[in-house]
Amino acid sequence: MKYNIELDLRNKKEAYAFGQVAAQANGCAWLKCGNTVILATVVVDETDFVDEDFLPLTVQYIEKSYAAGKFPGGFIKRETKPSDFETLTSRIVDRSLRPLFPKGFANPIQITVMVLSADADADLQVLALNAASAALYVSDIDIFNSVSAVRVAKINGQIVFNPTRSQLDKSTLDLYLAGSKEDMLMIEMQTLGSDEMEVLDIDMIDPSMNIPTIPVHVSNAMHEDELIHLLASAQEVLFESNSAYENAFKAYAKAPFELQTIISEINVEMMEYVRLIHTSDLKAGINQMAKTERSTALRTIRKTILKEKPEWNEHELKKAIESIKRSMVRTQILDEKVRADGRMLNEVRPIHIETNVLPSAHASALFTRGQTQALVILTLGGAKDAQMFENLTDSGTQNEAFMVHYNFPGFSVGEPSPIGAPRRRELGHGNLAKRALEGSTVRNGQTIRLVSEILESNGSSSMATVCGGYMALRAGDIEVCDPIAGVAMGMVSEGGRHAILTDIMGLEDHDGDLDFKVAGSKEGITAMQMDIKLGGIHLDVLKEALYQAKEARAHIIDIMIGAEDHIELNEGTLPSTDLFHIDPGFIGDIIGQAGKTIREIIERFDVTIDIDKKKGSVKLTGKNRDGLRGARDHIEGIVSGATVVEKVEYKVGDIVKGKVKKIVDFGAFIELPGGVDGLIHISKLSDGHISRVSDAVSEGDELMVEIVEFKGNKIGLGRAK
Repeated sequence: MKYNIELDLRNKKEAYAFGQVAAQANGCAWLKCGNTVILATVVVDETDFVDEDFLPLTVQYIEKSYAAGKFPGGFIKRETKPSDFETLTSRIVDRSLRPLFPKGFANPIQITVMVLSADADADLQVLALNAASAALYVSDIDIFNSVSAVRVAKINGQIVFNPTRSQLDKSTLDLYLAGSKEDMLMIEMQTLGSDEMEVLDIDMIDPSMNIPTIPVHVSNAMHEDELIHLLASAQEVLFESNSAYENAFKAYAKAPFELQTIISEINVEMMEYVRLIHTSDLKAGINQMAKTERSTALRTIRKTILKEKPEWNEHELKKAIESIKRSMVRTQILDEKVRADGRMLNEVRPIHIETNVLPSAHASALFTRGQTQALVILTLGGAKDAQMFENLTDSGTQNEAFMVHYNFPGFSVGEPSPIGAPRRRELGHGNLAKRALEGSTVRNGQTIRLVSEILESNGSSSMATVCGGYMALRAGDIEVCDPIAGVAMGMVSEGGRHAILTDIMGLEDHDGDLDFKVAGSKEGITAMQMDIKLGGIHLDVLKEALYQAKEARAHIIDIMIGAEDHIELNEGTLPSTDLFHIDPGFIGDIIGQAGKTIREIIERFDVTIDIDKKKGSVKLTGKNRDGLRGARDHIEGIVSGATVVEKVEYKVGDIVKGKVKKIVDFGAFIELPGGVDGLIHISKLSDGHISRVSDAVSEGDELMVEIVEFKGNKIGLGRAK
């Protein structure tokens, strides 16, 4: 393959070839980055037009197993149903490119992105969008705006643009931003939970030192100001990359065909008649539409007018009524600062919460906000219950131990439609709720599945899933480091004025200019999703919206915390889990000859036991707490009964052989004869200066140490000469 263009971009190099493959397509790009090769094609039907008010764009992202030297998994050895990752990536590409098309574009258009070769460290979602945008740019469709993506990570407090997959695994942030030179068009963001260490209370250590010891789970929720700063920096990266793309691609762009857009004019006579005769009917209809996503109010008005004016075209009348309705909704918001349902701009609809409404489920929560209602059910399991999956570039099978599944049946909006397999939207909403909750949830080795059944919807059902998901976790006695809530925000802007809307309903989603969803704690954001029209949003306006969303989250969280006080656990069905540690040397005593002892414990106390032989961790899972308590007491009894340790008395100046048990930043813990531990500070490990403890010793090393001091029960050590 002869590459026409090679670009050196931020933290990556991309090479493009045009005009050498897929010549029948309207546009094609062959992208190579490292060992990853992606083919993107664009095909448009120039003779057909869709007579509907939407863009007939379809995006397919397809991963080929041969790209990583693999056979497709399963019984059938060819690619079939797309994976969740493929579906979610298709959504990302679609949402990023859709704003480029002009209003009235009605030709069916298909964008196909195929991964032909895959590098283990490649960011396939970023490359997929870049390839698709390149194919669209050089096609004969009259669109000459480059759109690209940048991913942002935060590793050890440092911001990294376009990280590799291995770098992303160490990050506390995953921010995906797509945009053109001037505008942000799509944002996907989540924070990744991590364990931080609390300070040890050791008298012998200098109190000015910040010494981590006890692991504490944190969600790493991001403050709004920090997010705005990151978005501004990422937009600069997008400006650089899109400028480079446009300068490089211009020479390879085909001559565009004459683009026909279908924009039907609104019938002025009909609009004047509706305003003059039926304004009050329309206001009443808008009030009804504020209460349900599927309203027949406008249809009723239309039928009434057609009786008065039978010669009028119903399709034209429908557009006239829709136009007036949209104008009335937006004008009321901008001029009167009041919404169609009477709420103030920053007002959240009434919230009602019930927990454990399903007695045979492990836990459940019924979360209702206005006319949006989510029933979220929690199921707990062990490691064997995790969802097995394998991404294209994974070296082996992975386990997904935290799942959120979102279901949106037709009856939730009054539609008589059957329930089928989850669609792209349902997968996307479930993924958003998962990203919002996962970072703050303390799993302790459990597998957690949340299922959200949307029973009623009038906007913001994905955020109701987040709130209901948090309540279901607490109703199942799962530890969550921060209360998490979500809210959908909107905006109406016109003539230099704008209004930010909190907790939008379906009517405002349809007639507004912006819809974005923000989830997080009172302190910061854990997940966000935003789609922006071409023309973008100013960062000052976005900051205002994020702070308004923060106020809404705090209000919702206060209500949820109040509801926590009334939780009654499903004691009869809720499995309990206990995690503790023992000396790995006694694991054989717990297992017994040929597993006899551990089987007896399992049968006697009705528990499951998972043991990590290297770390000595024991995880018990059972149907009730009494059985768990009995099993733990029994195991600890075996250990204590098998333990015979000769007590050793030490005094200052004693020299003994010890074993390095654990290395920390400020020194090493040494296991001494008699089963006691001492601490040797980094300054006493070597005669010369060392910057890291590992420069002098490694875990498992044996060395001679001297007892240098006692502080209570704590022993201070030095290196024996």
